[in-house]
Amino acid sequence: MGKYRPPKVRKFGKGARPCRRCGSYGPIIRKYGLNLCRQCFREVAEKIGFKKYM
Repeated sequence: MGKYRPPKVRKFGKGARPCRRCGSYGPIIRKYGLNLCRQCFREVAEKIGFKKYM
C-alpha cells in the first residue's frame, strides 16, 4: 500500500465545521446554533421562523 495520511482534524477556521444541511465549508452562520451555510439559510429561514425572509 502507498503512503496514506488521514486528513488533519481542524479545530478552528473554515474547515472545522461544515453546513448541517449540505456539507459545504463556505460561509457558515453559527449564530443561535444554526450551523447552516448562507445559501441553505436563505432557503429554510421562513420555515424556522425568521420573518425578514418571508
